[in-house]
Amino acid sequence: MKVTVSRKAHFNAAHRLYRKDWSMEKNDEVFGKCNNPNYHGHNYELIASVTGEIDQETGFVIDVKVLKDIIKTEVEDAFDHKNLNLDVTEFKDLNPTAENIAVVVYNKIKAKLKPSLDLEVTLYETPRNFVLYSGK
Repeated sequence: MKVTVSRKAHFNAAHRLYRKDWSMEKNDEVFGKCNNPNYHGHNYELIASVTGEIDQETGFVIDVKVLKDIIKTEVEDAFDHKNLNLDVTEFKDLNPTAENIAVVVYNKIKAKLKPSLDLEVTLYETPRNFVLYSGK
């Protein structure tokens, strides 16, 4: 029997959506206000959902404190109050769209989980705009 355990977290970060190899006009056309050269910020909400078999000894799929600590180290400490374009190495050459942030967050958390556990990341950029990624 598989069960899913979820943990919510949040971080505040600034970013700019643009491609260095495009003109300002093309970046404005594609990314609009998100191409602001002075950046803009979001209050991101994250839900990390871990699915797996219940351990018969502990009764856990994953200890929620372990999941909380992974999220704190891998996401909150790494991204909170940062400029994603300038301060986070994963986005040095990767446009920090919600889609790309979700994939990066997934990869960082997944690397810390037992291989038998599945992960799905839901990242809210705004209360109405969000991305889901499960490694597929």
